[in-house]
Parts: sequence; structure tokens; C-alpha cells
Amino acid sequence: MTLPRTPSLRLDGRTALVTGASSGIGQGCAVALAEAGAHVVCAARGADRLGQTVQALTDAGFSAEALVLDQTDLAALQAALQGRTFDVVVNSAGLARHSAAVETSPEDYDVVMGINLRSAYFLSAGAAKAMMAAGRPGSIIHISSQMGHVGGIDRAVYCASKHGLEGMVKAMAIEWGRAGIRINTVCPTFIRTPLTAQTFDNPSRRAWIEDKIKLGRVGEVEDIMGAVLYLASDAASLVTGTSMLIDGGWTAD
Repeated sequence: MTLPRTPSLRLDGRTALVTGASSGIGQGCAVALAEAGAHVVCAARGADRLGQTVQALTDAGFSAEALVLDQTDLAALQAALQGRTFDVVVNSAGLARHSAAVETSPEDYDVVMGINLRSAYFLSAGAAKAMMAAGRPGSIIHISSQMGHVGGIDRAVYCASKHGLEGMVKAMAIEWGRAGIRINTVCPTFIRTPLTAQTFDNPSRRAWIEDKIKLGRVGEVEDIMGAVLYLASDAASLVTGTSMLIDGGWTAD
């Protein structure tokens, strides 16, 4: 009898691009892929924190390099993707500007959509185009949000950007599946990072969050790392056009 073998989660010999890699979830994703053997190109806007992250990775014995990149600058994004094919692309760059919908300014709308959806679209398209030109399969992973599946207080713009991202990924999965290119999202609940500190410092917001998370705790960066590694690896070779909800049961209602 020949027993089935568990597909490997290793990424040896593969090159990964992680955007938003200088802190928080993006930094965690870079660590997860590097630990699995990938060479990780860590991209972010801020050179100082990015350099510190890459130094820490290389000091730990991992293979990593820094790429200073504002991915909302589509010319710079295209240049970064030019002449290089990545096996794995993880897009963790994003932001939120929360307000009541009736108070949202056009500037805030454009900024949120620009990074959360517009840049994600062209990063995906550019990476997939390079994969197809090289005749290589690949995995594209976007850090989306549980708010791509539900609504939230003062989050109309953010929810719109993440719901749009979820639809974009489904359409791209249909287009690129025959080329062996998989594209998925990871949808976290509230994760404890420097960017969410202000929300957790608000007692009423924190109470709302803790009431909605059925497992009784907020998320940590480590909760996202395994999901991203799975989607990047051969273990997820039949997974595309879908989302992994790492939300502690928030969307189970």
C-alpha cells in the first residue's frame, strides 16, 4: 500500500516579494516565508524601518533584501517588477482612514482606494504578467480584511476597498488559473500592531471588538503567518479565488 504524502510547506529555491514588509503583518509574512526557505524581497516606503527588518532577517540566517517602494507610484511599481519574476507575491501594504460615511472627504476616499485597491490591482497584474511571460506558476496573496465580508462602524471607505479587493481576486483567479497562477486573500480580524494601537486604546471600540470575536481575544501577527505560508506553498496548489478568514469567528454571525 502506498500512503499519500502531505504536501510540503517549504519554499526552498523560490523568491517572494512582500510589500508593507517593514512592520506588523507584512513583517510577519516576510519572516514566515524566509523561515520556509524563500529568498524574500521586503518592500516598503520607509527605508529606515525596512532596513532594520532586513538586517534582523539576515542576522537570523535568512535570505532577504530591501526594496524601497511606494506601490501607489505605478511607474515605480512597474520598474520594480520589470525583469524579475517572483514565485510568491504577498501584498500587505494598506491603510485606513475611518469616519462616518457622511463625513468622508474625497481626499481620504482617494488615498484609501489608491493603496488598498488600485495599487493591489496593478501589483497583481504586473506580477502575473511576469509569471506568464516566464511560463512559471505562482501564488499571489493579498492581506485583505474581515471587513471585505461585513460592514463596520465608521468604515464605509475601508469596507468598500476590501470588498472591491475580494471581487478583484475572484475575477483574476478565473483569468489566470490555466497558467497555474493562484491568487487569494487572507482576511484578518483586528490584529495587534502599531497601526491598530489607536483603536485598541479607545475603550468603546475595544469593547465592540472583543464582543464580536468569538474566541475571546484579539489577533496577533503570528495568527496570520501560517495562513500566508500555506497559501504560498504547494500545500495550497488547488486553492485560488478565495479568502481565508482569520477572524476568531467574527463573520460567523
